[in-house]
Amino acid sequence: MKVLFLGSGTSTGVPVIGCRCEVCTSTDPRNKRLRSSVLVSTHSTKLLVDSGPDLRAQALKFGFTAIDAVIYTHEHLDHVAGFDDLRAFCWERDELLPLYAGEGCLARLREMYPWALAEKQTYRGYVRARCLCHGGAAFRVGDIEVQPVRVIHAAVETYGYVFRSADGASFGYVPDIKELPPESAPMLRGLDALAMDGLCFPPHRTHLCVDETVALMRELKPGRGYITHSGHRLEYSALTAYLPDFISPAYDGLELCL
Repeated sequence: MKVLFLGSGTSTGVPVIGCRCEVCTSTDPRNKRLRSSVLVSTHSTKLLVDSGPDLRAQALKFGFTAIDAVIYTHEHLDHVAGFDDLRAFCWERDELLPLYAGEGCLARLREMYPWALAEKQTYRGYVRARCLCHGGAAFRVGDIEVQPVRVIHAAVETYGYVFRSADGASFGYVPDIKELPPESAPMLRGLDALAMDGLCFPPHRTHLCVDETVALMRELKPGRGYITHSGHRLEYSALTAYLPDFISPAYDGLELCL
């Protein structure tokens, strides 16, 4: 199983429009962050997590042209606003593209994109998709098992996910989180790799800050930890030096082979 970080940034992306800070003007490509998303794949299955506003740019940059399903973490625009670009992944499909999410996210997608999710949408030039509410229960797409993990983030229903391949490799992805409910913690414990929200250094109202993420990672004990969904106050090299040895900053284009 491979995991490709298509984007590792927060809702503004990095650089931020109009900002001249050290990170926004950096020449290090690891400080350029598209909106957060990953592509989880095996030899036979490709799963896109979230369709943010940078989806077209991400697909062109990293050269993926087919997916088997989209899995949504929540309904915020930086995770769903690239929905229309999913049309390119529907042109060569006879069957509808599966969209997996919680009930709240699917309801919002139906409100935002009724033309694509209408019962009688058959025109091949547009997004042709079907909504599948996982309800927090594990499901399988191809040879990848997916376990939703409920987390607390702002006021919307939000999930992280654990992906497991047939050979037992495991990857957890939680890009937006402020609090991990006690009943969710066991699902994220002891994974081969875990990528988790780390927005900034000062405490934040709806996201984990870096020190909170580090403390949670120490409790969950992944084989390897990654900080993602990062803002423009986190400089890659400085953050790398600050973090404990088992945690690294994610960056756009980082690929994990599990």
